[in-house]
Amino acid sequence: MTATAAGAAGVPAPRIDHPGLAAKLMSADDAARLIPHGAHIGMSGFTGAGHPKEVPAALARRIAVAREAGDPFTVGLWTGASTAPELDGALAAVDGVDLRMPYQSDPITRAKINAGQMDYVDLHLSHVAQAVWEGFFGPVDVALVEVAGITADGDLIPSSSVGNNKTWLDLADRVILEVNSWQPPELDGMHDIYYGTALPPNRRPVQILQAGDRIGVPHYHCPPEKVVAVVATHEPDRTTTFAPVDETSTRIAEHLIDFLTHEVERGRLPRTLLPIQSGVGNVANAVLANLDAAGFGPLTAYTEVIQDSMLALLRSGTISTASATALSLSDAGLADFLDNLGEYRRRIVLRSQEISNHPEVIRRLGCLAMNGMIEADIYGNVNSTHVMGSAIQNGIGGSGDFARNSYLSMFLSPSTAKRGAISTIVPMVSHVDHTEHDVHVIVTEQGLADLRGLAPRRRAARVIERCAHPDYRDALQDYVDRAARHAPARHTPHLLDEALGWHGRYLRTSDMRA
Repeated sequence: MTATAAGAAGVPAPRIDHPGLAAKLMSADDAARLIPHGAHIGMSGFTGAGHPKEVPAALARRIAVAREAGDPFTVGLWTGASTAPELDGALAAVDGVDLRMPYQSDPITRAKINAGQMDYVDLHLSHVAQAVWEGFFGPVDVALVEVAGITADGDLIPSSSVGNNKTWLDLADRVILEVNSWQPPELDGMHDIYYGTALPPNRRPVQILQAGDRIGVPHYHCPPEKVVAVVATHEPDRTTTFAPVDETSTRIAEHLIDFLTHEVERGRLPRTLLPIQSGVGNVANAVLANLDAAGFGPLTAYTEVIQDSMLALLRSGTISTASATALSLSDAGLADFLDNLGEYRRRIVLRSQEISNHPEVIRRLGCLAMNGMIEADIYGNVNSTHVMGSAIQNGIGGSGDFARNSYLSMFLSPSTAKRGAISTIVPMVSHVDHTEHDVHVIVTEQGLADLRGLAPRRRAARVIERCAHPDYRDALQDYVDRAARHAPARHTPHLLDEALGWHGRYLRTSDMRA
């Protein structure tokens, strides 16, 4: 099949211009039969964009049949980040995954992990490629990667996410390609795939000096002889649903905009700010939306995902260039992206996540990192992954890559959850993802605490005064006062028999309040 071959009725033919790879076309079920029990599969996908659409479902059906026959069948599932129910959820539902890494957001997968039925390794996203190259997870047996097309030379045109695809294609013994004709051909040229990474002691500097710099090539390289199957698909990406901007998220955004304005006035930031990084989620999306009216610009973004509000900033000219590894759009955002793809292609660069999250680049560019959190404690430690200390929510994702290395590391959250039954400001976090050393600013709808230059007790005073909800403020202050009197040392006073007492109370009574 070539680019001019006819597809199914009303469906564009997949772009497969390499005759040898076109000869390997087969059904998703036939491709799934090439994946054995125990295989480590590197799959494309990042926040529901660019994931394989049909072979994972076919593999889940095959696993279900094997289990009914009493035959064990599990695989290792390695991706860029979270994917979609058709991938994560389908394989988790048939107990087909023995190890998941490095990030997930699927409810079925989460339930299996927290029930101890699936192993999960939560990694900084910038570390994944290196860890696999070093062999810590074993070999990549199969790469299952969605592409937008195959050129006559056999190069692979990336689709709407990049993630770890380059690594999977480089290391896999066998490659299965899904060529998705739903992915628009205009994506060709948006990507920058860098082939200059190496393990120590052979590393070289990554020569990105501005967010929009291109240092690689537009396509993946993969020897055609490694490809064992090509599957033609025509399926849309999984879109994201963002909650409407509410009063809480608006107030968080206003506090953050006031802070950035103050930093500009003090001469610590230019009017163009520094490259913006924003995590995925409703609050971060609302903060970006408020930047449009703040008078900054022209801005740039060096981040992981392009969300709806970042498209709006690109459209308005507030952001001139955005670099990421994937899209994460609502239905409306996706329609806008497809309608204006010619313009967006000139201003968006999609990279491998080991480059979009590269600590050296983040430090050099001086990114302004804005990420969500589950909770923060009075001294500035942040938990972004675990509920009540034990239950994984999603994972650390790229927040640690940016928190440790950005010019400003900011964490955002409403001050309470579960209708006030949980305070997101606590005496001690129940799980530490970002230590106080990596957290510069904490923001809730109550206010903003700039913790830079403050010793621990002064940090506690500022967090309680500016970020805690009034329902919890007195209790936090009481804890600090008593800790200052009775703790064995005064530098970072804690009452260890009470430090996690709020979490214990919630587990007993469903309310942190006494």
